Amino acid sequence: MTEEVDVVVVGSCMTDLVSQAPRLPKAGETIHGHKFFIGFGGKGANQCIQAARLGAKTAMVCKVGKDFFGDNYIQNFKDNGVSTAFVEQTAEAATGAASIIVNDAGENAIVIVAGANMLLGKEELQRAQAALEKARVVVCQLEVSPDTSLKALQMAQQNHAKTIFNPAPAISDLHADFYKASDIFCCNESEAELLTGCPVASVEDAGRVGLELLKRGCASVIVTLGPQGCVVLQSKDPTPKHVPTTKVTSVDTTGAGDSFIGALAFYIAHYPTMPLEEMARRANLIAAVSVQTTGTQTSYPFKKDLPTELF
Repeated sequence: MTEEVDVVVVGSCMTDLVSQAPRLPKAGETIHGHKFFIGFGGKGANQCIQAARLGAKTAMVCKVGKDFFGDNYIQNFKDNGVSTAFVEQTAEAATGAASIIVNDAGENAIVIVAGANMLLGKEELQRAQAALEKARVVVCQLEVSPDTSLKALQMAQQNHAKTIFNPAPAISDLHADFYKASDIFCCNESEAELLTGCPVASVEDAGRVGLELLKRGCASVIVTLGPQGCVVLQSKDPTPKHVPTTKVTSVDTTGAGDSFIGALAFYIAHYPTMPLEEMARRANLIAAVSVQTTGTQTSYPFKKDLPTELF
């Protein structure tokens, strides 16, 4: 692949199999549900699709199965203008899937089978090396092997690409090198709490855990706080800055954090001189649009649907 890409995301693809039912079934019980749908998910793919919808030239580095869901996912990337040059299919595992049951109260029970996602390794990164070296921004999370994510971040840094690391789903024994490999370390309250052992119940708490994460070697830290916006800290100016967001009526918050990170990647690639707090403010507003519609990727806005002052 010779075409230049702005944003490369190394991460996961999951097919969401969602059943809505009046209640969650007991062990051994079969009940009637009232709606079923298949959605496209996985933190990596979500982040990539949001960046693409805002106008970034994106490429996904991931692994899916040689199956119906894998074929569909590749088509989903193409439909959203994402390069699939480094989306590989394997016969050794199924495409990652999440079986989700949601009851009428909005509570859910989820079984995730990572499948092909766990087979993404160093060989696939070598094949994507040219894209990782030319990218302006490389984004990673923890839904694939942590070793793969760390290697991708390090390859990107060696070639002066900006790195965004989202430690999700969080692991308490995160390798120390992840902090040093993160130009922007972006986590939510619960992830920050697990990593530092400090509870995050307020903007002040987020500032405190942000300082702790900066001490570990990150260049910048963003702690997202849902409806309270986020807190931004940078090693060159470690004073925590609270970036509030607009109040909206939330319908479905699934994937809002991924929308924020995808938007952040877009802004870093396209507006490299913009202050990080301003990028975060705009990313907050884009994520706020996503929570006003049901679904994950289906709720992510396109550039044409957003106010021109965001661009």
